[in-house]
Amino acid sequence: MAWLLVIVAGLLETGFAVCLKLSHGFTRLWPTVAFCVFALGSFGLLTLALRRLDVGPAYAVWTGIGAAGTAIYGMVFLGDVISTLKLVSISLVIVGVIGLQLSGSAH
Repeated sequence: MAWLLVIVAGLLETGFAVCLKLSHGFTRLWPTVAFCVFALGSFGLLTLALRRLDVGPAYAVWTGIGAAGTAIYGMVFLGDVISTLKLVSISLVIVGVIGLQLSGSAH
């Protein structure tokens, strides 16, 4: 259950990173509100997960999901440049996230 919280928190991290971009420096109301909701949800779920998980693997998985998700979202929906190197790098992040998730131990 704790790893599920980390995964959802990582997806919410993707949401707050995208909303941060869409807020244009917190000058647009609804993306700013969404940023706050996603950020609070992400940090809240990560906090709950850390009650049972080691901080290193959990934090790495959380940031890896957020980084990969944000990069993919940017390429698909925001017109970010797509390159072979970028796709390979995102794949390596995802493989690393899976490896860290499998290596994480519950208390």
